[in-house]
Amino acid sequence: MVRNNQAAEDPAPKRTRMSRAQRREQLITIARGLFGAHGYDAVSIEEIAAAAEVSKPVVYEHFGGKEGLYQVIVDREVTSLSEMLSVHMTPGVNPREMLESIVVSLLDYIEERPDGFRLLSHQSPDAVNGGTFTTVIADVAEQVAELLAPLLEQRGLDPTTAPIYGQLLAGAIGRIGQWWVDARKPPKEEVAAHVTNLLWLGLRGMERDPTLLYASHE
Repeated sequence: MVRNNQAAEDPAPKRTRMSRAQRREQLITIARGLFGAHGYDAVSIEEIAAAAEVSKPVVYEHFGGKEGLYQVIVDREVTSLSEMLSVHMTPGVNPREMLESIVVSLLDYIEERPDGFRLLSHQSPDAVNGGTFTTVIADVAEQVAELLAPLLEQRGLDPTTAPIYGQLLAGAIGRIGQWWVDARKPPKEEVAAHVTNLLWLGLRGMERDPTLLYASHE
């Protein structure tokens, strides 16, 4: 009986108070998940605050509003994805290995940060200034084109066409990521192998002076 009375009199455990930096990170994590799942327009400050168990003024204090919070998340995700991809786009790397590494890196990012990738690939352009998923893929296309130019020249192909193939390769890689973030199968290594198989064999088999088939019938 004494033990029961003591238990009833014991105060409820206090919640650990977060530092300002910890609270900021908590809000970013929660908001990234909500934005990734529902999109920018469908998520309100009230919903973010409720999920974090804080009042709306706390969110405004840290970010100035929903748009400011969203911008911080997008900037982080763009930086993270860009860094993961750019590591593998360096001169001197075997071109096929480079393609494999780019595809695997994108799938690694998706596996580690699916909410971030969904947010980037389906983001609200009106709410963002600066980098977007489109700009990341454009950067990939530009760097791939620079690496492809000497490879094309070695094969007797026109190196000035490298930007065309850079855009094609980067676009294909970006699109496969948008599909795999929801499909999640086959495993990422198998997906990367098939993507590289198509892209690399396509590069190896290119004609020196490609023409349209229908033009020969005119």
